[in-house]
Amino acid sequence: MRLKSVIICLTTIVAFVQEDLWSSPVLVGLHGKHPLGERQVGELLIGELRCGACHEDKLPRALKMKDSPDLSEVGSRISPDYLQRFIANPLEVQSGVMMPDMLVGHSPGKRKEIAEAIAHFLTERSPRPLSAVGVGQGDFATGRKLFHDIGCIACHSPRNEQEKEVEGLGLSSLAHVIEKYSQVSLTEFLFDPHLTRPSGRMPDMKLSKDESSDLAAYLLGKKVYPFKPLRISKELVTKGQKYFREFNCAACHSLEGETANGITSSLDEVNAEKGCLAKRPKKAPDYDLSDSQRKAITKVLAGPRRKPSVEEEIAVSLTAFNCIACHSRDDYGGPSKAFLPYLHTSEEGLGNEARIPPPLTLAGAKLKPQWIRKVMFDGESARPYMHTRMPKFKEDSLILLPEMLAKVDKVESITFVEPKRQDRGKIRSAGHQLIGDKGLNCITCHNFNGKDSPGFKGIDLLTSYERLQPSWFYRFMLNPANSRPGIVMPNYWAGGKGARKDILEGKTDAQIQAIWHYLSYGQGAPTPSGIHSPGSFLEVGEVVRTYRGRSRIAGYRGIAVGFPGGLNYAFNAETGTLSGLWRGEFVSVGWGGQGAGNFNPKSRAISLAQDLSFHALPGPENPWPLLPVMNKENPVNPDPLYPKNLGYQFLGYSLNEDFVPTFSYRIGEVLIEDMSLSVAKEDKVLLKRVLEMEVDEPQTIHFRALVGKIDKVSETIYKTPDLRLNLHANAATPNALRPLGSDKSSFELLLNLDLPKGKSQLRLDYDLLR
Repeated sequence: MRLKSVIICLTTIVAFVQEDLWSSPVLVGLHGKHPLGERQVGELLIGELRCGACHEDKLPRALKMKDSPDLSEVGSRISPDYLQRFIANPLEVQSGVMMPDMLVGHSPGKRKEIAEAIAHFLTERSPRPLSAVGVGQGDFATGRKLFHDIGCIACHSPRNEQEKEVEGLGLSSLAHVIEKYSQVSLTEFLFDPHLTRPSGRMPDMKLSKDESSDLAAYLLGKKVYPFKPLRISKELVTKGQKYFREFNCAACHSLEGETANGITSSLDEVNAEKGCLAKRPKKAPDYDLSDSQRKAITKVLAGPRRKPSVEEEIAVSLTAFNCIACHSRDDYGGPSKAFLPYLHTSEEGLGNEARIPPPLTLAGAKLKPQWIRKVMFDGESARPYMHTRMPKFKEDSLILLPEMLAKVDKVESITFVEPKRQDRGKIRSAGHQLIGDKGLNCITCHNFNGKDSPGFKGIDLLTSYERLQPSWFYRFMLNPANSRPGIVMPNYWAGGKGARKDILEGKTDAQIQAIWHYLSYGQGAPTPSGIHSPGSFLEVGEVVRTYRGRSRIAGYRGIAVGFPGGLNYAFNAETGTLSGLWRGEFVSVGWGGQGAGNFNPKSRAISLAQDLSFHALPGPENPWPLLPVMNKENPVNPDPLYPKNLGYQFLGYSLNEDFVPTFSYRIGEVLIEDMSLSVAKEDKVLLKRVLEMEVDEPQTIHFRALVGKIDKVSETIYKTPDLRLNLHANAATPNALRPLGSDKSSFELLLNLDLPKGKSQLRLDYDLLR
């Protein structure tokens, strides 16, 4: 059942928005046509305001409580003066802030004393001082265009020609940033906001370093705001730590060595007339809640607890992350009238479909879950012509959303029967002909395999099989305008009759299935008539090069890394596995654009197992959990949640100053940092891999280091016909070399890792023998 049953009257929503909500905590998702009733708004507020940090929260919900900013380096990124004023009274310093006034009841003098001490404490704990304003860094005009073009104003107020924020839109103000950041610190924040804002409400807009600097220059304006460095006082540091603990700051903020005081009471016991919910709190934190916000929270606390439906969970998630500012779903969301003029495209001829982000109605039936995850968490994109960027979100913040969409969004199921082997060539040829300029002429409006269309540069056709569900594809092809009103794509099968009677006898179902089958060949699909082929080889220059995309050697979320000198490796981010190594030229790619496309090693590669690398085996006889195998004969994944069900989660990767990537992932309670370097040793070049593991409590885990025809040279050296693996002496004991299933000639090398509390390392050297 759709959300119509829970969508409240639009006039009620308008009344809620028109109140003085925007002088109170701002949840930008509530400023437009959201689908939440009063109770759902209250539940959202309880999570976003972190009520559960002090009060036991038993509300059942998929969307976890919002995380507050990490304070580990707050003194390195925020002006000391701003930090002190903000701590003293955040409600007076930043409009719409979610941080409450913690110093209610204290005199102005006492507020200043407490804030100054805490600022000294936090600054002293930061690893470096606030960087000075970078004179001449970033371009103001370029930053202005970025701000109004890529989607920033979906959440933040746009600015007029006088650079004043447009008021009355209910969006988050950025007027305070000029006093808060330096050019350097704001640039760093914009480049990687998730580093300090783990909640992910401020998404990663996929800015380059130069774009981050340009945007920072615009937001800070043309006048330089002077920052006075803070001279640390040991006495104030000591007092600041005392106050930090007294006011239980660690209940919301992360800071190494500091822990929360614990839960004070249950939400069930909260008095709606006192404490935080009072109109003017006397001894409790003051959030400056509006009357409607207070009423919404009170309604939740007064009523019975119930588990929300999956559709309601989706609605709350889309509202919390303000996805509905750009995307519509059913009867809610979509760009406002004020936002529409800022949506642009490089392909105006494709109409609104090329500038307005696609609707999320039936998104779970339209898109494959793996593609949704790539778009949301890996920064993938299929619409490079759309100026508004799809942000990249933190995976743990919205990890359940793709599954929830798939669960509730359904269309009539259509099964494309795999052609018999003897018929595949004929059917593929028919699809090839239909796509080209001598068939249905799809390539007039669509690129193909990274090659430009001779006309409009629409979505690359070769992404269709990777992105779309077959049932949706069939439904869409039958009547594109029914799914996307206003689309410029024609209906080739009007009345159920094929446009080309000479191809597969003009049968509609046969022609649509032929196109699907043809696209399923991916890079192996021959280029259709009317498209010309560009070059597709990537080279490594003087610095390390990292490239992401799908690959036979690294799976759906593959990452290729090439070093100057010719040593390369592939990493499968879906399983946390080093999956291939090769020397020589880097990779060939199938198509370019934001997010990249398929890649394959340009030279002959040594392929390694792509199964999960880390796992805690229950016993020595238990088999290793293997990656499900899918092919054209077995296209359905028998275990779509592998390796999530085994505790694996990819957390992303970072680049050091030499552009060497470190991959971060988790297996159960073990946090792993995985970095590999190309190192010359004597007359050869080795890949030196360092795996740093961190646990809160001692535990044992197993690492599957090598698979294949393995010979044991010594306790620390093992080799295959193609590779020599050296385990450093302190790496792991004991090691187990056991037969791989019934094949007595193949083995798997398992390392038994007894991890102590804290951090430990496993170091390996890979020596290519060919």
